[in-house]
Amino acid sequence: MRPDDPFDQALLEHVRPEGWRNPAPGGRYNLVVVGAGTAGLIAASGAAGLGARVALIERAELGGDCLNVGCVPSKALLRSAHAAAEARQIKELGIHIEGSVKADFKSVISRLRSVRAQIAPHDSAERYRDELGVDVYQGDARFVSSNTVEVAGIPLDFRKSVITTGARAFVPPIPGLDQIEYLTNENIFDLQECPDHLVVLGGGPIGCELAQSFRRLGAQVTLIEAAEQFLGKEDPDAADLLFASLQRDGVDVKLDTRLVEVSSRADGCQAIIEHGGNQSKLSFDQILVAVGRKPNVAGLGLETVGVEYDEQRGVHVDDFLQTRNRNIYAAGDVCMQHKFTHAADFAARAVIQNALFSLGPFGRRRLSSLNIPWCTYTDPEIAHVGLYEREAVEQGIDVDTYVREFSTVDRSIAESRTTGFAKIHTRRGGDTILGATIVAHSAGDMISEISVAMAGKIGLGALGNVIHPYPTNAGALAQLGGDYNRTRLTPTVKKIFEGFLAWRR
Repeated sequence: MRPDDPFDQALLEHVRPEGWRNPAPGGRYNLVVVGAGTAGLIAASGAAGLGARVALIERAELGGDCLNVGCVPSKALLRSAHAAAEARQIKELGIHIEGSVKADFKSVISRLRSVRAQIAPHDSAERYRDELGVDVYQGDARFVSSNTVEVAGIPLDFRKSVITTGARAFVPPIPGLDQIEYLTNENIFDLQECPDHLVVLGGGPIGCELAQSFRRLGAQVTLIEAAEQFLGKEDPDAADLLFASLQRDGVDVKLDTRLVEVSSRADGCQAIIEHGGNQSKLSFDQILVAVGRKPNVAGLGLETVGVEYDEQRGVHVDDFLQTRNRNIYAAGDVCMQHKFTHAADFAARAVIQNALFSLGPFGRRRLSSLNIPWCTYTDPEIAHVGLYEREAVEQGIDVDTYVREFSTVDRSIAESRTTGFAKIHTRRGGDTILGATIVAHSAGDMISEISVAMAGKIGLGALGNVIHPYPTNAGALAQLGGDYNRTRLTPTVKKIFEGFLAWRR
């Protein structure tokens, strides 16, 4: 972070206050939380709110990636990028502006820092200490026994502990990469000038979101993805729509392409890339590495206390988020496959229940019971929950699939936002919802209706009987429910209805 920036100074006053004095522990803690990202903050505040004595340890900034270098700054950047794109497309709505639309990158970044500073009080050390009653410690944590963790030379005894140290950007061993000043999510928001040509290595959510954003803010962007499809976990139809959207924006998307090496030159940098066995050269001035995340497990003394871990999976936990050491749990990116803020949030809630309030096998929550939705915040957004069709097939589950294109939805037509679809999978012959993918301007908001339906065991047919305001994009979900209900009108049922109506005449 830039210490001379007033917004960053305000941020640090909350999440890493200078001169912070660690408290003196006064006995055993019910819960010691190691790491103050999303999972750690939720675990600490939730447990303290229920009467537990809690210690929270953080070696850097409270708020973790989400506040400082993840969700908050990236979505602030996305808002500016999407606004620039909307301004360029505004003629379609009958609105005319003079001259060309240009983004002021310094103003965009200044606003980003302002937004981050405004949200920082939610995660501040003082708030956790003074309002929530949590003992907040600054420093590196290291387990020294099964019931003791040490921070800044202070031993903290605990009944239970939870590791919530998160993850960081994985940087692959590409020749020459360590010889240039590459970007990750941890420093890209420190840029003061928009790159002339940004190479984005990796076509996951972070790569796609930032590739589109920087292109819309004025950079030439090349996106390199080694697989034949970016967003490899997503529905192929959804990935195809986003591919077309990125191309319309002018992003040069190179799929099935490998970055062989990079080098620095007097006039910038050069990459050698390979596709189909053929190599070519690519000049650029900045490269963003976004090929995945690596759990933060080093230096914690986990081997001392019998906690299994590795550099790829992170801390090994069972379905109750418990490690091999029965006193130590883990939650969030340090141990989970789904590395999302909201997944870390609910995993931390499960840890509170399992570690502090369960009695033996009773009252425990399973990680596998969490129905986790997610969203990639590109334009259009791609949101998903539950099973993909391929996953259902792999599990031997027959499905019926219902699709509604937003080009047929009145609100989407009225807003000239017709790209996308809502796709819902049900168990074959019934209306039990197994999964859904939505591609739309507001897909991230719409997917929650499906999540609620799945959590409440509400079938697609019942969803079709829920009154939705007209006109809304969410009305497409009710239309899909109507599509299912019409499948129940078999020829036999129709004949019965016709006979009944004839009798009523």
